[in-house]
Amino acid sequence: MADVVNLRHARKVRARREAEKAAAAQRLAFGRTRAERERTEAEHRLEHRRLEGHVLQKEQRPDDGSS
Repeated sequence: MADVVNLRHARKVRARREAEKAAAAQRLAFGRTRAERERTEAEHRLEHRRLEGHVLQKEQRPDDGSS
């Protein structure tokens, strides 16, 4: 006689395995390492600083005093 198997438990185990496979595929397709994220963030900060450095003058609103 075979062992009794709780089908609900077996379905949950199978669903977890399938979810892990899907997550692994997503990580391969879209995931980036921490170093890649930090490098991109540093590049964005540098680009922003360079752009701000080229600003000739910040716009100032004239204060009309009608407040």
